[in-house]
Amino acid sequence: MVGRADFDDLLILARGYCDFYGVAPSDSELIALFDVLSRDPAREGVQLLARDQANEPIGFATVYWSWSTSHAARLGVMNDLFVVPEARGSGLAERLIEACRQQCRARGARVLAWQTAPGNRRAQRVYDRVGATREQWVDYWLPVPPLPEGGATAA
Repeated sequence: MVGRADFDDLLILARGYCDFYGVAPSDSELIALFDVLSRDPAREGVQLLARDQANEPIGFATVYWSWSTSHAARLGVMNDLFVVPEARGSGLAERLIEACRQQCRARGARVLAWQTAPGNRRAQRVYDRVGATREQWVDYWLPVPPLPEGGATAA
């Protein structure tokens, strides 16, 4: 699992992941996320960092904890899986997925779920290889604006 000493290395990988998906959270926002997860992995989630033989960071995965009514159980949501281009095809993605699965097992989660972009065919081949079940859902999202300064929520 990732600790504070890993944040700089994780930031490099997270930046590559964000670049791949065309998003640009700030470094300080990413580090704040790392900090929350590292301080409360049992409730928030865990980040796993893979290193090569020279101790260089080459991949990471993040699992967040949630619940599923349709499974009537806790589940892990693997929101992030990233392997540097030079390590792709080495089996590292599969090992990270299995490590996420082990984290789920250790915390009583009965399902490990994730999404990928429809055009990310390489990732889909990995997911098919590990025996994952492909689902067909339509995703939606809404921004949640911050509360006004000193404001309380409406009842």
